[in-house]
Parts: sequence; structure tokens; C-alpha cells
Amino acid sequence: MSWWVGLLRRSWQSVPHTVLTPAAWLVVGLVAALNASRFVPTARPVDALGIALIVLGPLLLVVRRAHPPAVLVGCTAVLLGYLALGYPFGPVVVPSLVALAEAILRGHRRVAYVTTGVAVLAGLAIQIVVRGGAAGLEGRLGWLAWLAAYVAGCELWRARSERRAQAAAAREETARRQAGEERLRIARELHDVLGHHVSLINVQAGVALYLIDDDPEQARRALATIKDASRDLLREMRSTLGVLRGIDEEPPRAPTAGLGMLDRLVADNEAAGLAVSTSVDADVRALPRSVDLAAYRIVQEALTNVRKHAGAGRALVKVTAADGTLRVVVDDDGAGPPERPGEGGTGLVGMRERATALGGTLSHGRAPGGGFRVEAVLPLAGSGGAAVGAVGARSEEETG
Repeated sequence: MSWWVGLLRRSWQSVPHTVLTPAAWLVVGLVAALNASRFVPTARPVDALGIALIVLGPLLLVVRRAHPPAVLVGCTAVLLGYLALGYPFGPVVVPSLVALAEAILRGHRRVAYVTTGVAVLAGLAIQIVVRGGAAGLEGRLGWLAWLAAYVAGCELWRARSERRAQAAAAREETARRQAGEERLRIARELHDVLGHHVSLINVQAGVALYLIDDDPEQARRALATIKDASRDLLREMRSTLGVLRGIDEEPPRAPTAGLGMLDRLVADNEAAGLAVSTSVDADVRALPRSVDLAAYRIVQEALTNVRKHAGAGRALVKVTAADGTLRVVVDDDGAGPPERPGEGGTGLVGMRERATALGGTLSHGRAPGGGFRVEAVLPLAGSGGAAVGAVGARSEEETG
């Protein structure tokens, strides 16, 4: 028995509503027409012409979604013709009401209101001239009140449909914007991670090749640095690609990137031949996570640029927290990145995007004492911002 129910359900779902609604009202109209003489004996009997008009209205509804105004005008003309010929009033009016609702819902409101107004005036004229004078006007006025309520309901439904469409469009736009922001974030992460580790591996590989015969011990240390850098690179790449796949297989065991790993970043750069000094005047453990990550990546990318482009031998990293902001400054004694048109290379653009994403700023240019400077000012949002600004100093010096 259940397979019969499933067959009927699938059959019902396979029938398009553009055909189902006209077919239903066609059946209702024909049944009402065949029994009209018993309920309205004074009206003109429904003959072949009357049946043709009853059939024509539902047939026009088949194309109501493709041509709402034309179908409304056609159904209204059929209805007025039917009433003008003296046939009994009944379900023949329904196709016009369906066409009116379709026109309003599709936004053809002016055509709908003009056609409805013309139909009402023509109907009153037909009632006075053809269908018994003013005797039935009281009932027609009641029907007009019902028609006004029907139009109001159609307008409410149209407004509700528009709100739902706008909400769906807003949700889609929000999802699209969030996806774009996530892609940009992942692109920045990949750029910073690859730039730092790959450049470090490249430098150490060159050192190992150059010293493998003359100083095997130094070459061995360079290879060990390559191993550590490649391991870190694989770990961070795996974490980032896991976000792309949308999975978290297990909680991360390695520390997440942040200013707490500044010592390790300094050691990596010194292993590549860049002496880095640091001065930290903030409690990095109290930093908001987004600010901590952005500050670390800015320092990482700035030092990578120093190694790759500046030709510098030393760099100084200063981190200070005051007045609700975190200030990160990276100075070097080199020539700075190569001149490029516009705002600089991808690294500088990525650092600026990280800063502006948090409502901060990033500037770069010649340092006051010579060399090149990258400076970021990041607002400390959320809990922990006030605590960081009040923390005492913690300084450390790393020598090459």
C-alpha cells in the first residue's frame, strides 16, 4: 500500500503548478456551469459559448508566470464577456483573481490596479444595463469589499516575498563576503609562512653547499636548521590547509603563532645571518589573539623582507603597548625593499591588510637613523586590551 502512496506523491510533485491550478479551476468551473440552472434559473443557460469562455480563462492561466499582465487583461476580458452575455455568476471569476494575484506578486502593480478598476466599473455597468438594473448592487458592493481585502492580502504577500528575497540575498552576500575574507586571510598566512621558511631554507642550503667541503660542522648546522625550518613549514602548512578542507582532526599540539614565539623567530633569522635585537614592552600573554597573530606575522614578514631585499646586517624589533594600542616597529640598517610602482610588493600589502583588518595602520619608509622602517599600530580590542597597556616592561637582547 505504501508504494501506492509514494507513486501518488511523486506524480503530484511532478505536475507543474502552472498546469495544476488552471486544471483544478477548469473542473470547478465546468461543474458549476452544468449545475447553474438549478441555482440561478433566471440566468441564461450555459451553452457552448459559455463553456468556451469558462474553459478559456483557465487555459490563459497556463502562461500566467511568463506574461502576467497579458494574462490578467485576457482573463478580465473573458470574465466581462461572460457576464455581459447574461451567464450565471460563479467560479468563472476565479481565473481573473488568480491572474490578479500573479500580476501583483510579479511586480506589475500598475497594470493590476488599472485593469481591476476598469473591470469593476465595467462590471457595475453590466449589472445596471444587462443583469437586472440596480437591484443587485448591494451584493456587488459587498463583493467589492471582499475584492479590496483580497488585493490587500496580495500586497502583503508580495511584501513578505520581497523581504524574504532580500534576506536571502543578504545572507548570500554575507556568505560570499565571509568566504572572500577567509580566502584573503589564508592567502596572507600562506604568503607569510612560505616567505619566511622558504627563504630561510634557501639561505641555509646555500651555506651548506658552500661549506660542505671546508667546514663540514657548519654545513651540518645549516642542514639541521633546514630540517627544523622544513618541519615548521610542514606543520603550519598542514594547519592552514586543514582550514581549507574544513576539518580539525585533532587539537594542535604545537604552539600557535604569536609574539610568544618571537625568540624562536629571532633565532631563525640569526641562523640565516641577520642579527636581530628585540625590545618588548608589553605582556604578550594578555594580547587578544587576533592582535597577537597579526603582530607576529608583521614582524615575521618584515624580517623576511630584510633578509631578502635590504642587504642589512642588523635589525631591531620594538613592541610597545600604551593607550589601548600595540605599536610594532622593525628597523634595519639596509637599503630597504627594491623600488616598485604603487604601494610595494605583496609582503608590504599583506602587512597593511593585516593592520587595517584590525582597524590599525601600517607605514613604511626610511628610518630616522638610516635604513628602513616598518611600523604598525594595532588597536587592542576586547578584554585584555587595558591589561596589556598597564603591564610593565620586559626586554631582551639577542645578538648575532
